[in-house]
Amino acid sequence: MLIRIYMLFSELIFLFVAGFLGGLINSIAGGGSFITFPALLWVGIPAISANATNTMASCAGYLSGTYAFRQELSEHKQQLPLLVLISLVGGISGAWLLLQTTEQLFREVIPWLLLFATLLFIFGADLNLKIRQLTSNYRHVSLLGSLSLITGLFMVGVYGGFFNAALGIILLSYLVLAGHSDIHLMNGLKLMISSVISIIAVGLFIYEGIIAWTQGFIVLGGTLVGGYVAAHYSRQLPQHYVRYFVILVSCSITLYFFIDTYYF
Repeated sequence: MLIRIYMLFSELIFLFVAGFLGGLINSIAGGGSFITFPALLWVGIPAISANATNTMASCAGYLSGTYAFRQELSEHKQQLPLLVLISLVGGISGAWLLLQTTEQLFREVIPWLLLFATLLFIFGADLNLKIRQLTSNYRHVSLLGSLSLITGLFMVGVYGGFFNAALGIILLSYLVLAGHSDIHLMNGLKLMISSVISIIAVGLFIYEGIIAWTQGFIVLGGTLVGGYVAAHYSRQLPQHYVRYFVILVSCSITLYFFIDTYYF
């Protein structure tokens, strides 16, 4: 009995620390899901449930961030309803697709999703710069038509509903392609769209009963504390070192899942 209590307590501490580190990293450099998602897997939560739980735990950060950018968003409120609608459709489509995926298939896909997210984290800034240069030099590229932009946002929503990691980086790239240049507005839109995608996905996950609530709230609590600490001390932390740390962690975890999935 005492051993079981000790194991449960150790698991909760482990998840809280993972959430704390995830919240700290999200507030400074992004990429917290590289810690929180594997942590949920390592305590024995099935892959699809761990992914859904991680989405739920991430949602609070998106919502609080959106509130922080409420002024920037209110100045462009005419375009928000369409963005919300497309994000809702994309998010619920991605969540539905996740629920149709077998546990075995999803576990086989995890290393590739992590690899994609890792590459985006490493090269996302350069990608955004290239896209910005492209839309600046060739204005017609950003004016291909509303249908292309709607399709692009829908696909981003599908990705976010299916797998949450690196969603913010993908959204920033999309917003640059859509012609945005104000970084504060872009961050506000990124967080708002992430919130919408996550909320609708979490709603479906709740309906299907696949969220591990206890573990999820522990991670969520750690994330909130980590984000709060980062808000007060982030200026003292060299951001490039934090970025290097996230890259090291993401590459190591991606390699681990490739070896674990395909060689054992």
